[in-house]
Amino acid sequence: MSRVSGYRIALAIALLSTAIALGGALAHLFELPNKIALSRDDYFVVQGIYRGWDLLGFVLLVQLLSIVTVIVLSKPKRDVRLLSVIALICLVAALFWTFTYPANVATDNWTTIPANWEALRRSWEYSHAAGAIFQLTSMTALIGAAIA
Repeated sequence: MSRVSGYRIALAIALLSTAIALGGALAHLFELPNKIALSRDDYFVVQGIYRGWDLLGFVLLVQLLSIVTVIVLSKPKRDVRLLSVIALICLVAALFWTFTYPANVATDNWTTIPANWEALRRSWEYSHAAGAIFQLTSMTALIGAAIA
C-alpha cells in the first residue's frame, strides 16, 4: 500500500470516527439547557439513558490512532499535517477527564446521589459542552485537511 493510499484511508477513518464522536458530543451540548435545570430526581432518571455510552470510548481510541496516522503519513503535505495536529490537539482537549470522570466515579455513573451532586452535575454537563466544542473544532480541522 502506498503512502498516499494509506494516508487517504487513515484520513477517511479519522473523519468517520470524529463524526461518530461528534454526534454524541453534540447530543450532550444540545440537551444541556434543559437538563441543567432538572430537579434531582428527574436528572438522575435522565442520566440513566447514558448506560452503555462508555462504549464510545472505543471510537475515541480509533479517532486518536487515525489522526496520529494521518499526521505521520502526511509529511509531504504541510497544510494537511498542520490541520491534523490541530485536530489531534482538539481531540486531546475533548478527552479531558478532569471534570467528567470524577463526576462519574462520585455518582457511580449517576446511580448514587452524593451531597454535592449539583456541583458534580455542573462539572459533568459543562465539561461535556466543552468537549463538544473541541470535537467540532477537530472535525473542522480534519475537513480542512481533507480538502487541503
